[in-house]
Amino acid sequence: MRATLRWAHSDLRTHRGEALFLVLATAGIVASLLLATALFGYATNPWQRIFTQSRGAHVWIHAAQTADTARLARLDGVQALAGPYATEKVTVSSRGTRASVELRSTLRQPAVGRPLLASGHWLRSSDPDGVVLESRLARALLAEPGDVLKLPGTARTLTVVGVADSPEPRYRPGEQPGLVWAPPAAVRDPRGQVVGLRLADPDDTDYAVQRTVTVLGAGAVGEVSTWQQARAEAQGDSRLLGQVLGLFGLGALVAAGFAVHGAIGTRIRGHLRDISVLKAIGFTPGQVVRIFLLQHIAYAVLGALAAVAVTESLGHRIPGRLGDAVGVWQGLPGHTLTLLAVPVGVVLLIGLTTSLAAWRAGRVPPVPVPRPATPAGGRLTRVGRLALGLGLPPALVLGCHTACTGRRRSLATVGRLALPLLLIVVALSAWTTIDRFHRDPQRVGLAAALTARTDGSLSDRAARALLESDPEVAAAYPGVEVAALVPGQTATIALRGLGTRQDPYPYALAEGRPATGPDEAVAGQGLLDLLEARVGDWVRMTVGDRPQILHIVGRSIEPENAGRVVATSLDTLRENDPRLDPGFYQLRLHPGADPHRVAADLARAGRGHLDVHTVPNPADGLSPLRGVVVGVVAVLALIGLIELLTAIGGTVRERERDLPALKAIGMSPRQITAITVTATGCTALAAVVAGTALGLPLARWLIDAQGSSSGIGAGIAQSPSAGLLLALGAGAVLGAAALAALPASRSVQRRLADTLSAVA
Repeated sequence: MRATLRWAHSDLRTHRGEALFLVLATAGIVASLLLATALFGYATNPWQRIFTQSRGAHVWIHAAQTADTARLARLDGVQALAGPYATEKVTVSSRGTRASVELRSTLRQPAVGRPLLASGHWLRSSDPDGVVLESRLARALLAEPGDVLKLPGTARTLTVVGVADSPEPRYRPGEQPGLVWAPPAAVRDPRGQVVGLRLADPDDTDYAVQRTVTVLGAGAVGEVSTWQQARAEAQGDSRLLGQVLGLFGLGALVAAGFAVHGAIGTRIRGHLRDISVLKAIGFTPGQVVRIFLLQHIAYAVLGALAAVAVTESLGHRIPGRLGDAVGVWQGLPGHTLTLLAVPVGVVLLIGLTTSLAAWRAGRVPPVPVPRPATPAGGRLTRVGRLALGLGLPPALVLGCHTACTGRRRSLATVGRLALPLLLIVVALSAWTTIDRFHRDPQRVGLAAALTARTDGSLSDRAARALLESDPEVAAAYPGVEVAALVPGQTATIALRGLGTRQDPYPYALAEGRPATGPDEAVAGQGLLDLLEARVGDWVRMTVGDRPQILHIVGRSIEPENAGRVVATSLDTLRENDPRLDPGFYQLRLHPGADPHRVAADLARAGRGHLDVHTVPNPADGLSPLRGVVVGVVAVLALIGLIELLTAIGGTVRERERDLPALKAIGMSPRQITAITVTATGCTALAAVVAGTALGLPLARWLIDAQGSSSGIGAGIAQSPSAGLLLALGAGAVLGAAALAALPASRSVQRRLADTLSAVA
C-alpha cells in the first residue's frame, strides 16, 4: 500500500494540470446536476404544497349565473364542492398599474380551495370593501395590506386586507384575470358563477369535466380549468431550466467519462515500462488496477465535495431564479438524500469508466513485447497522400499522416473530442433561439407588442382611431377571445378571432398557409395534439350553445395558453354571432418603437378608457438560461481541454521513437515540431466538423421537441450564425495547435532513447 501511494504521489506531481482539470470538470458536472435538481424541486413542490394544504379543487367551472351547480355534488367521484361563488369582472388600478380581475363573492374561508394567507387577514363582514388578492396579482399591482385599489371609470374603491396563495391558474396580464376574494357587498354586478370540484381520483379529471358539461348543459359552461393546467403553468420556465441543466449535466458526465477513459488509456501506453517494472517487483494485476482506479476516484471525490460545498454555501446567493430555487430546495424533505445521491452517482460512473480503462493496465505483461511503431506496409494514409498531392511541405504531410495512423485510436480520439463540441453547439443553439425571441418576436408568434382593452365606453371605430393615431403604431387588429368546448366536452380551448379578411393578423406559420377564406383557421400545436388533428382537418367546437366548425389550414407558432388556441378572423366569428364586438386590440408597432413608452402614451391619450399592456414574451422567463449556457460551455470546455491534452501527450509519446529517424533524414527541430502540431490540428479539425455536423440537427430536434411538448410547436429552433460556428471551430483548432506546440518543441530538444515506453 505504501508503494502504491508513493507511485500515485509521484504521478500526481508529474500530471498536476491534468489532475486539476479533472477535479474542476467533476465539480462543474456535480454542480450542474445539483442545480438541475433544485430547479425541478422549485418548479414542482411550491405548487404541490399549496394545492395540498389548501385542499385544492381539481376542476374549476365558470358557468352562467342561472346554472344549477349544486347538482354537481351528486356526481360520482366528486368528494366536495368549492362554492359556487358569484363573480364579477372589473379592472382595478394601483400605483399606476392596471389589471383585469375577477371578484369572487365569499365571506367565509372555504374548506376546499382555501386560500393560504401570506399576509394580512381574511375578509370580515365589518369591512364591506375589504378584499384579499392572490399573491401574483398583488406583486403585479405592487399592492400590500392597507393599500387602496381604484376601479377606473367609477368612484368605487377596494381596500386590500390580505394577500393569499392559491393553486388556481395564475394572473397573466392580458390573458388570465387576477383572482380577488371579496365580500358579497363588493360584488355589485355579478354576471356569472364559479364552482370547484375536488375529486376522489384526480385521474378522472377528463371524465368529471365531461359529466359536468352534460349536467349543466354546454350553453351554461363558459370556461373549464383543471389542476393539470395550473400545475404545468406554475412549473413553467423553472422546469424547463431544470431540464436543460439536467440534460447538459448528464451530457457533460458522459463526456467526462469518455475523457477519463481516454486519458487513462493514453497514460497506460505511456507507462508500459513503469507498469512492467511494478509487476516485475511483485505487484499483482489487481494492485496495478487499483493504483489508477483509486487515483481517479480521489480526483472525482475531491471535485464532488467541492461542488457540494459551493452549492450548499453559496447556491442561494446566485441572483435570480437559480438562487431562489436553491433556497427553496434546501428546505425540502428530500434535499439531504439528493445531496448525497448525485455526487455518489457521479463518482461511481467515473469510477466505472476508470476501471474499464485501468483493467488494461492489469493485463500489461512484465516484459512487454515491442510492436511496430507504424502499420504494416508503411504506406501513407489516404489523408497523407492527399496532402502530398496538394504539394504541402513534408512536415505537414507527415502531420496529416500521423493524425490518421491507427484508425481505431484516431476515431476514438476524434469522437471523445467531438462530444463536448457537439454539446457546446447545442448550448449555443439554445442561446440563439432565446435571442431570436427577443430580436425577432414576430417570427415566433409575437407580431403584436401591445394589447389594448377599452372600458366599454368607446365604439370599435373610435377605439381603432385612437390607437392608430399614435405614430409608433403600425396597425391595430380588433380581436375577441372566447372559451370553446372541444368535442367530447373534456376541456376548453381559446377560440380567437383576430383581424379581418381585409386586414388579416400576421400569424407566424410553421406549417400550411394563412387563413384567408370563410371558416378557415390556424391552430397551435397544443390544440392539434389535444384534438388529435392535423393541418387540413375540419374541427368542431362549441361556444356557449352554438357550434363552430372550422377548417384548419395552417399551424401557427402559439406561445400562449400552452398552444391550445385556434385562431380565425373576426369576420368568421361574426358570421356565427353577428352581435360580437371586439374585446381587445393587438397593436403592431413600427421597428424600433419602445412598447412601454407607447403603452404609457396610449393610456394617457385614452383618459382612463384604455388599458394597455405589453405582450409577455416567453423568453423573458428564460433569461437565467443564458447564465446556464455560459456555465455549461465552461464545463464542456474543461472536459474538451482534458481530452485535448491527453491526445497531445499521446501523439508526442508515439512520435518519440521516430525522432532519430526524422533527424537522420535532415528534418529540423521546427519541422519535427510542426508534425505534432499539424497532427493535433487535424484531429481537432475532424472533431469540430463532426461535432458541428451532428450538433446542429440534434439541437434543432431537441429544441423543436421541447416546443412541441410545451404546446408552442416545432419550428422555433434557431441555429447559431455561420460566423459564430466558424469562430468556435477556428478557436478550437488554433487553440489545439497552440497547446501542442510547447510539449512538441520540448520533446525535440531532448535526446530520447528508443525504449519500450515509447512503443505505441
